[in-house]
Amino acid sequence: MRPPKARREKPKVSAFTSAKIGAILALEPDLVIGFSDIQADIAADLIRAGVEVWISNHRSVEGILDYVRRLGALVGAPLRADEYADALRSGLDGVAADAARLPLRPRVYFEEWDEPRISGIQWVAELVRIAGGDDIFPERAAKSLARDRILADDIETIARAPQIVFGSWCGKKFRPGQVAVRPGWAAVPAVRDNQLFEIKSPIILQPGPAALTDGVREMARHIRAWSLVQ
Repeated sequence: MRPPKARREKPKVSAFTSAKIGAILALEPDLVIGFSDIQADIAADLIRAGVEVWISNHRSVEGILDYVRRLGALVGAPLRADEYADALRSGLDGVAADAARLPLRPRVYFEEWDEPRISGIQWVAELVRIAGGDDIFPERAAKSLARDRILADDIETIARAPQIVFGSWCGKKFRPGQVAVRPGWAAVPAVRDNQLFEIKSPIILQPGPAALTDGVREMARHIRAWSLVQ
């Protein structure tokens, strides 16, 4: 949770897929903000209880920037939100400009979950490209629902020979050693060259400012290091 102070001081009334409806109502919120179809049931319960709810459902970098602007308008701070969105875009442009000067672009596999294997969502694939890599499953990244990004087996991943693997297992620690010993993965360049890295889920799997700042910079750092030693 960002900032860290919020984790210490704010009451925890909701996880991503479940919520304590009574605890939320006790806070007497003027507006509840959520994200994605996954929270539809939570939103429905709150709406039935008479609470105003806004659920965004964006999946892209442009969607994140638009979300910042719309949220700012909702809370009466449109100018500040526009300035912040412009600053976020400028930061991404800077990351992309640095990446454009790298001598090589790696093939990148981003794993959102391990059992079953789930490849990265659209904004993640876009940020991989901005950071200087090429996501190996761009056609799957275009699928908004996780079930449509499940990899039935490892054959296709192995065949696409990723040179870097980023893991972000949505709330649990990424284990590079577990990836390295998967059957058939020994010849994968990322395994062979020990290019298996965790990108912590709070800075990449939430479609908000953290992904556009800390998340993309962390991926860019690893991509740059790989590119400069090839």
